[in-house]
Amino acid sequence: MWVSSVWRATLSPGRRAHSALAQLRGIVEGELEGIRGAGTWKSERVITSRQGPCIHVDGISGGILNFCANNYLGLSSHPEVIQAGVQALEEFGAGLSSTRFICGTQSIHKNLEAKIAHFHQREDAILYPSCFDANAGLFEALLTPEDAVLSDELNHASIIDGIRLCKAHKYRYSHLDMADLEAKLKEAQKHRLRLVATDGAFSMDGDIAPLQEICSLAARYGALVFVDECHATGFLGPTGRGTDELLGVMDQVTIINSTLGKALGGASGGYTTGPEPLISLLRQRSRPYLFSNSLPPAVVGCASKALDLLMENNAIIQSIAAKTRRFRSKMEAAGFTISGVDHPICPVMLGDARLSSQMADDMLKKGIFVIGFNYPVVPKGKARIRVQISAVHSEEDIDRCVEAFVEVGRLHGALP
Repeated sequence: MWVSSVWRATLSPGRRAHSALAQLRGIVEGELEGIRGAGTWKSERVITSRQGPCIHVDGISGGILNFCANNYLGLSSHPEVIQAGVQALEEFGAGLSSTRFICGTQSIHKNLEAKIAHFHQREDAILYPSCFDANAGLFEALLTPEDAVLSDELNHASIIDGIRLCKAHKYRYSHLDMADLEAKLKEAQKHRLRLVATDGAFSMDGDIAPLQEICSLAARYGALVFVDECHATGFLGPTGRGTDELLGVMDQVTIINSTLGKALGGASGGYTTGPEPLISLLRQRSRPYLFSNSLPPAVVGCASKALDLLMENNAIIQSIAAKTRRFRSKMEAAGFTISGVDHPICPVMLGDARLSSQMADDMLKKGIFVIGFNYPVVPKGKARIRVQISAVHSEEDIDRCVEAFVEVGRLHGALP
């Protein structure tokens, strides 16, 4: 032992650094091998075209039908959205090279924030580089050790991470379980502020939070309600305002976080919208806002035009609803189990991680781009292929996807 200690002490700094790097490599390679061995390795396919219902994938000839993007309204390739981005790029430049409070706020940022607040019928809004940042910046700035936050156990990772950053007392209620939420609200009565936090639509399962019941309980126990609407903004509700509009509680949800990177143009960016004093507080204290560069003008231009198109005509909302029902009914008739209800996120539940990956690979061979989801993205034993419907899919696209699922499902024994 003494000789070994002396030997290590006499190693040069360069050799000690090399030894530490070798140790790191060994640890990381062991972790990676474990992921491969479990059949949960996540490969990234390279797209060589713009996003849309039909894409081109590196190494594969011909067009591929895309059924796994968050491009719910098909606006990421809409010519007016693209042109708005080009115009903003030419007029306002590539970027601000700064944070908002130093010299990174332009008129287009303020105009988009006002448009978002108007769309959601809220007092004010604040932009972030992503909704992950919006969730990371909200709870720490708002809640103190005197407060409490009550979170659905299946909330998005960004909500969970944001809650971890704050010093409030943390309660987790069982997924969509209103009896458990009420029990936790009773327990949390001793705290100053009580904030119920939930996804509006849950991205892995395609189910929707019972906001009417949540808001009723919140009113009964003097709590506020926060909803993440990333997988609802733009296409749920009669005019696409989201789950609070769908369920008739727009005046009862206090805070909404959502994204510009899905239905609203598909680029990047997120936001918080709610009471004006809260938004002002976030501008003063929210760390992701204070220490991140402002959104690039082209992204702002695209998102602003996407909102204009949505508010001008909501026919596209009815289109995605009809196509969602078509896919779900045909898949269930074929014998597949589809999680969720009436949401364009349509998880094809398979259970086995290897099966989901292998079926997704074989779907690609048939010209259908889908991805298998497994642990740790979803719980163990809950592997699935998550299909996402877009308003720009044709009925023929949907029928072709179902036919491919049936063929591949039978090949792998997922169907009789």
